[in-house]
Amino acid sequence: MLTNRGRTWAALLSAATWAVATCTREPEEVRVRPREIHDLLPNPGIGWQTFGRSADRDRNLPSWLPSTIRYERWGWGRLEPVPGGIDRSFLEKVFAETRRAGQRLAFRVMCNSTQPGSPYHPAWLAAAGGSIVTTRYLDKASLPIPDLDDPKTLNLHLDFLRRLGALLDGHPDIDHIDIGSVGWWGEWHMSNSNPIRMPRASHQRMIVDAYFEAFRTTPLVMLIGGKEMLAHAVRKGAGWRADCLGDMGGFGPRWNHMEHLYTQALAEAGALEAWRRAPVAWETCWDLRKWIEAGWPLRHIFNYALALHGSHFNNKSVPLPQDSAVHEEIRRFLRRLGYRLVLREWAHPAVIARGRQLPIAMQWQNVGSAPCYRPFRVAIRLRGPGGEAVLIGRTTVDRFPPGHFAELPADFVRNAPDLPLGEPVNVEELLEVPPTLAPGDYEVALGVVDHGGGAPVLRLAIEGRTDDGWYPLSRLRVVAE
Repeated sequence: MLTNRGRTWAALLSAATWAVATCTREPEEVRVRPREIHDLLPNPGIGWQTFGRSADRDRNLPSWLPSTIRYERWGWGRLEPVPGGIDRSFLEKVFAETRRAGQRLAFRVMCNSTQPGSPYHPAWLAAAGGSIVTTRYLDKASLPIPDLDDPKTLNLHLDFLRRLGALLDGHPDIDHIDIGSVGWWGEWHMSNSNPIRMPRASHQRMIVDAYFEAFRTTPLVMLIGGKEMLAHAVRKGAGWRADCLGDMGGFGPRWNHMEHLYTQALAEAGALEAWRRAPVAWETCWDLRKWIEAGWPLRHIFNYALALHGSHFNNKSVPLPQDSAVHEEIRRFLRRLGYRLVLREWAHPAVIARGRQLPIAMQWQNVGSAPCYRPFRVAIRLRGPGGEAVLIGRTTVDRFPPGHFAELPADFVRNAPDLPLGEPVNVEELLEVPPTLAPGDYEVALGVVDHGGGAPVLRLAIEGRTDDGWYPLSRLRVVAE
């Protein structure tokens, strides 16, 4: 359980150490302060995304840059090539490639394409009774898009989402899903479209609700362009996604996404606190090369992304600028993007009787920009003359908060400061030493495991990790009663 910061380590230990005190009133204690490291950590659910390919097939992904998320965008017709038939073989191929690369998948479904001759809706839609309308995007020729205000078309798409959820909700190879479908590229806007505009608000809401009905376990993120629908999705538990991070004037001198859209849209939708429950995903406007060529302030852009509690970053899998200073800024950014857990202190008795509860006092700190959104559990492994025992505690790492600005600084949109570190959290665990464990000296190792146990699933920002994912920290003598 979490403990008050004012309690001393001795107080945390005193409740159970009386059981092993035989010759002294103050039993011997082991205390460790692990050394923090600053490596990039390939942890699940955070960090650099590859785009349109797995990490092992991304020629522009440098060896020093880990990626645990593969991001994809697919047209409705790619996933449902025949009426009522989701292409399972295609998805299984993608999952297999993603697993081999040590990644999980994130994706979005799209209906409206701006590329002439390459629609996103299914080729069979009109024959099935769906309605296709045409519009223009900028100066491009008339573009066919599905009419989501048409009841038949809308119902066909809602049915597709229900079946997609029945197939994929809770799939272990999926990290999160965008709430897509509406607007250009599934971004919930029809900018520069003439004459077709967005579907009616009631139909938009039906699509948002269909995603939540279909995906009750898999995390969802909503595109920031959704306005009213962003507010609706966030109220239902979604995180959010923005696809133009870094724009400081690329569309004109008087307006840009960073200063004039993001924080305003989030505040209007009541979405500034959405990060507490679900992830925030960023994609670059153009890519990092454009930022450098335009002279946009890299440190400010990255600080902005961290202060709004990002977990993901997508640079479209294009080449990085060949500049060591830029690479160091990327490293600095990724060291804090998402959760980053540091064990500051670790203490337990030096001796414990088997069958008794072993008290372990820990101090943790999340020095990243977001929570861990999965309730992975803290565990210890005892290894010694009696073999090996893994004891899984009640502490879940999703309870360690990142740093946060109570209010964004007044000049935030022009000069975002460094995000503060998360507050240290004191934790006490009482773990029963198996009564059958043979007496002797045992190595005590720390790990963070999935709810079902097994091998550790997270890397910590401390020294000492072994190849099996555990962190040997101390020694414990187990004695008979």
